[in-house]
Amino acid sequence: MEESLVTLVLVCVCAVITGAILRVLYLVWFKPKMLEMQLRKQGIPGNTYRPLTGDMDDEKAAVKEAWSKPMKLTHSIIPRVIPYDHYMVKRYGKIWFKWNGTTPRVNICDPDMIREILVNKSGHFIKLKVNPLVMLLSMGLTALEGEVWAQRRKLINPAFHFDKLKEMVPAFRTSCIGLAERWEKLVSAEGSCELDIWPEFQNLTGDVISRSAFGSSFEEGKRIFELQKEQAVLVMEAARSLYLPGFRFLPTAKNKRRMFIDKEIKRMLREIISKKLDLMEMGTSANDDLLGLLLQSYNQNTTSKDKTKNNGITIDDIIEECKLFYFAGQETTSVLLTWTLILLSIHPNWQQKAREEVLHTCGKNPPDFESISHLKIVNMIIHEVLRLYPPAIVMARQINKKTKLGDITLPEGADVWIPVLEVHHDPEIWGEDAGEFNPQRFSEGVAKASKSQNAFFPFGWGPRICMGQTFAMIEAKLALAMILQRFSFELSPSYAHAPYTVVTLQPQYGAHLILHQL
Repeated sequence: MEESLVTLVLVCVCAVITGAILRVLYLVWFKPKMLEMQLRKQGIPGNTYRPLTGDMDDEKAAVKEAWSKPMKLTHSIIPRVIPYDHYMVKRYGKIWFKWNGTTPRVNICDPDMIREILVNKSGHFIKLKVNPLVMLLSMGLTALEGEVWAQRRKLINPAFHFDKLKEMVPAFRTSCIGLAERWEKLVSAEGSCELDIWPEFQNLTGDVISRSAFGSSFEEGKRIFELQKEQAVLVMEAARSLYLPGFRFLPTAKNKRRMFIDKEIKRMLREIISKKLDLMEMGTSANDDLLGLLLQSYNQNTTSKDKTKNNGITIDDIIEECKLFYFAGQETTSVLLTWTLILLSIHPNWQQKAREEVLHTCGKNPPDFESISHLKIVNMIIHEVLRLYPPAIVMARQINKKTKLGDITLPEGADVWIPVLEVHHDPEIWGEDAGEFNPQRFSEGVAKASKSQNAFFPFGWGPRICMGQTFAMIEAKLALAMILQRFSFELSPSYAHAPYTVVTLQPQYGAHLILHQL
């Protein structure tokens, strides 16, 4: 009897172990090889699958080499920013696949196919599933799918309504005036000074976010921004490395730092939320900013028996939305303004054209919503900067069901890789001067700027297009107009041209300019 029981136990253990081994073999070898076979049948070229890591080690080595030194002062930045993808394009052409661990990522450059992916009428292109360490940066709206995403977006959307953004302009102006006055003090003694504008614009956009979305000044949110920036570096390192299940629980130095930052950010946001709730209960705080709208829904939800009726939002959900807005709202506009001033320093003729337009439209008065809407040249310049230096250089989607895309059929389990930077620099789409700074191409609007109406998407496309794009554009135009009114600027001899990515496209060694008082 006992021997039979022992035998049965051993058989069960062996069966479990055998099942686990077969499962691992399927995930690590058989499934990737089947996906590779299906892609090659479609005529899509790519590297041969290598177990577990795929192309990740080669990609990391290429990035390390490319980012080890600055580049020449040119806008042809693809070889430095995405060196491995650049190598794949030269080897295979515009459509190919690479291996992100055990998952093939199919590079799609055709604008019409990209539009189909981002509009996603089929519902087969879903947000990419990332490892838990990457999700520490934010699990807000961008991480949601389906009905939950639709409800959350509907809840947040009023905060970005056009009329609401017009009401935020005074807060934008207050922050921009503070920046301009600080710069005037720096240049007043000598008439000029050298300044790294990258941290300056990070502070500016952080202040704008805090004032307009949370009713606080930058100082209250400064520690959150600093921690979010550090977390972004740690998260990108995790994203470029192979993740094994359970690794996040190992007490490595970086894991402990990631978890500490996450807890600290959540603690500080809880304090801000608690203060806002108290003020709302006393009737001394409006509930029409982003945080107020979210908390209004939370208050309804806590008193409603039907949680789905009120979006089922919790304080933890609100914290994640705040994390997302703090990071995305600050990073997108700060990098846009930084690259705009760098490019206008390289191309002083366009700087002068923009300044003349601002002075003609606004004079020396602080620009307002009405005046910036008439800044056509400034608008053209910002669009050209977004083309050459888009904040997000790639987008990705996961395929959850075998689906037809153009004349190819993509298998379930593969990813699609949308190279924004590559499409924005494609000479076949933008002409032979695609690598040059030429705002004139946008003189008749975005639709007529290229040979394809779907080739410009710095803020994404379709139902998941960035909600904050108008917010970012208004803020950027106000700041740029105010700077052009008061200063001229040129590159410092110490400036090193080195675009690279830490979630967004940033200047690796800062952005050192010489400011001159006008």
